[in-house]
Amino acid sequence: MWPWRLWRAWRRLGPALNAHSFFAPGLFDGQVVLVTGGGTGIGRAAVEAYSKLGAKVAICGRRAEPLAQTAQVIEAAGGTCHHRTCDIREADACREMVRSVLESFGRLDVLVNNAGGQFPSAAEHMESKGWEAVIRNNLNGTFHMTHAAATLAMIPARRGCILNVTANVARGFPGMSHTGAARAGVENLTRTLAVEWAQHQIRVVALAPGVIRSSGTERYGPELLEHGRRATPLQRLGTVDEVAAFIVFLTSPAAAYLTGAVVPLDGGASLWGDTWIIPDRPDGDHGQG
Repeated sequence: MWPWRLWRAWRRLGPALNAHSFFAPGLFDGQVVLVTGGGTGIGRAAVEAYSKLGAKVAICGRRAEPLAQTAQVIEAAGGTCHHRTCDIREADACREMVRSVLESFGRLDVLVNNAGGQFPSAAEHMESKGWEAVIRNNLNGTFHMTHAAATLAMIPARRGCILNVTANVARGFPGMSHTGAARAGVENLTRTLAVEWAQHQIRVVALAPGVIRSSGTERYGPELLEHGRRATPLQRLGTVDEVAAFIVFLTSPAAAYLTGAVVPLDGGASLWGDTWIIPDRPDGDHGQG
């Protein structure tokens, strides 16, 4: 029998899996998938899964080194990976990225808007520069890449699927109001475009992960991650491979009748748990004023 602490540590890590292992081999043969922020974390896990399922993949991000490293891994395994730096905050850069994918592969079937970033801060301490940086990245950047992929590739081809990776914002996002507002905007954009672009046979869906153990969340420190774990009914953090598996499923033919949906993948955290500690009023003041 395992020692108690070892068993708890195993539960917190989550089940080991390969994101591609549950799907039919060759599921994405002949298709081209673009993943923003594909050099690290969730994006990289998704790219590796798509490639192993037969897709030609393209990745972009602001840093060249992780993109090149991921492309090397894909190609060493026999896959094909186009990589290019791109600042999704700039509409022209997004259009150039999509054009480069079309020049390399001749088509674009799936866009995964995974790139994003934020930092912990109470709203009262947040400066306008920080607010605007996160809105530009998480909301504006998602729209710029989505618009480029749709107008340059998917609408002319009358096919495609766009998946937006958002966050668990169902009850607000105390401590990160900037990204909460941005992600809520992305969720509304998802529903809106699902209706507008249904006529072009384009599906638009969103995946809202909870607290995931990844290279991105490592920056928040162990205390914040532990708080997220305790606020999750399943009592553990998610893994990048679990998120990648849902990304693959939602963009696959198995989900062909699903559009406009925002799917939570949060271990039940959106249903339960405290996301923000509200301090008692000073001097026992519990009046209504």
